[in-house]
Amino acid sequence: MKERFIGGLLVLLGACSFGVLSSIVKTAYKAGYSLGEVTGVQSFFGMIILWGLYLVYKFFCKKKVIVNTRSFNGNYQLWRVCLAGFCPGLVGIFYYQCVQLIPASIAIVLLMQYLWISVIIDCFVFRNRPTLFQILVVFIIIIGSCLAAGIFNQHISLNLKGCFFGILAAITYSLFITMSSRVGNHLPKLKKSALMITGACFITFIIFPPTFLFELTLDDKLYQWGLMLALLGTVLPPLLFSIGIPKVGISFSAILSAAELPVAVIASYFYLKELIHYNQWIGVALILVAIIIPNLKHLRGDLKTK
Repeated sequence: MKERFIGGLLVLLGACSFGVLSSIVKTAYKAGYSLGEVTGVQSFFGMIILWGLYLVYKFFCKKKVIVNTRSFNGNYQLWRVCLAGFCPGLVGIFYYQCVQLIPASIAIVLLMQYLWISVIIDCFVFRNRPTLFQILVVFIIIIGSCLAAGIFNQHISLNLKGCFFGILAAITYSLFITMSSRVGNHLPKLKKSALMITGACFITFIIFPPTFLFELTLDDKLYQWGLMLALLGTVLPPLLFSIGIPKVGISFSAILSAAELPVAVIASYFYLKELIHYNQWIGVALILVAIIIPNLKHLRGDLKTK
């Protein structure tokens, strides 16, 4: 029971760390930094930290993991993991562009649309038809999203370009989840994460050449923001999830990870002082219900087996 509690706490902390990212990014923008600088320094620091952790793990870990990376197939698999890292790189670019144009509390709602986009991808790509219950859940998510985004509030005007980037972030996040579950599963978790963030850093630097790295001083605040974003968005959540999810199960983890949404909204309300109306809170609650209900049946089964 103690192990399960600790596992659940780790998953919850991982979700909460994801939730505060948009507020940190907004603060960096107010300090005068650009989208390319924020995304570039986050992916760069994340890559350095993850490879550093993997090398430490490889040096001190007694249990050796044998992977034939010299063969053509082994190298091909490593390249596939790096290419899959393009998706989280694009998620960061699209999501942070969205955060720049619209309130952070609405940006996170748009990102959460990956929930029903993943169902569509599963249906058309992998030919897994959604059940009537899944369709109902998707409908609840869409209604909740409309409320949470303030569409029905006449005095709220949404930036269409920002909403477009928010949906792009949701689509690429759905693709990332799909690809991440199908490539590099034979690799150590740290190595897989390091390879993926290397791919994310590569695509980020192609879109935004990292000239700023040579123009800033070592005490520049951008490095502080980048380190925070790398730790809270790139390093800690994957590590916490990899440790916590096996202890509590996928279903309960899905419920706990939904904490990302209210944490992001609460952070934007108290830290960024964004105005959030009661119907937007109702929308957030509907989205959380849509996440929790499908997992309750599986959660009972997990609890019975403990």
